[in-house]
Amino acid sequence: MKHGGMWVMYIKSKRFIITELTMDMCSDYQKNSVDADNRRFVPDEVCENIQDAKKTLKWLIESYSTSNGPFVYPIITNENINIGYVQACPLEGEFEIGYHIAKSYTGNGFATEAVKVFLPVVMDMLQINRIYGIVLEENIASHKVLEKNDFKLVFKGIDKYQGKDRELRKYIFEW
Repeated sequence: MKHGGMWVMYIKSKRFIITELTMDMCSDYQKNSVDADNRRFVPDEVCENIQDAKKTLKWLIESYSTSNGPFVYPIITNENINIGYVQACPLEGEFEIGYHIAKSYTGNGFATEAVKVFLPVVMDMLQINRIYGIVLEENIASHKVLEKNDFKLVFKGIDKYQGKDRELRKYIFEW
């Protein structure tokens, strides 16, 4: 949604809202970042302590005012519980979608629903007609999230992932 010529992220679904990060979310952000799945699949997004989380959150909030991103938005349940995030990150002149749901909330469709409601808003905001999804081969749950949201598989094999050769899948979503 635009407010005064600037984008303000606020998406409401039946079970949660997607909105902008604020510094008072630091504790929840840090706690969600250290769960086992986050460590396993996106270790570069782990904040080991509150100081790291504060520094990261400050940088992510400042990124909202740029055109480069990354654009990371928390997912807050109707019970006001921060259960993870959805994001659009720069990727070699394009954008990649990312998401993480805290372990105790996985398996309930939150990631699939968050990606579904986030895609049209963020693609309009970024004025793009395609976005990529890149996941490790072993991350079966993320494959399902992308496939349920009409992402098409365009690559399966060994490629660089966080600086290492890894077995992965690349998907693309196009309007």
